Amino acid sequence: MMQWFPTGWAHYLVGGVFIGLGVAWLFLATGRVGGMSTVFSSTWSFVSRQVFFQQPRLLNSRAWRLVYALGLILGAAVWWLFWGNGLPMRSGLPVWQLLLGGLLVGYGARRGNGCTSGHGICGMGSFQLPSMGAVLVFMATAFATAQLVAALLPAGAHA
Repeated sequence: MMQWFPTGWAHYLVGGVFIGLGVAWLFLATGRVGGMSTVFSSTWSFVSRQVFFQQPRLLNSRAWRLVYALGLILGAAVWWLFWGNGLPMRSGLPVWQLLLGGLLVGYGARRGNGCTSGHGICGMGSFQLPSMGAVLVFMATAFATAQLVAALLPAGAHA
C-alpha cells in the first residue's frame, strides 16, 4: 500500500469527501455545476474582449465562479499550512513538461466541453450520460498513456 500512497491515504479520502460535499452543496443550494474549466473562461471575461469570453453565460456567472476558485485555493492553502508541514511540494518534472501538460489538458477541456473535475465529479454525480462517456475516455487515455510511458522509458526512470 505504501508504494501507491507514500504520503499516506487519509488526506486523499478527506479531500475527496470535502470535494464531494462541496459540489453537492453548490448544486443543491444553487442548481449550479462546479467545474473548473468554466471558471477559467469566465475569469478571462474580466480582461479579454473576445466574443467567446463575453458570452452572457460567462459574464453572468463570473463572480460566483471566481469565489468558487478562491475557495479551492484557500482550501489547499489551509491543508498545506496545517497538515502539509508547510514544506513546498516539488514534482521533479521540468517546467516545460508541466506547461505542455497544462496546455494539453486545457485544450482537451475546451474540446470536451468541460474538465475532468466537471465531468468526473459534477457530471457523473448528477448521472449525466455525456459526462460518463467523457470520464471513460479520460480514463482510457490515462491508462494507455501510462502504459506507453512505462514501455518507452528505461526501467526505474518513471518511478
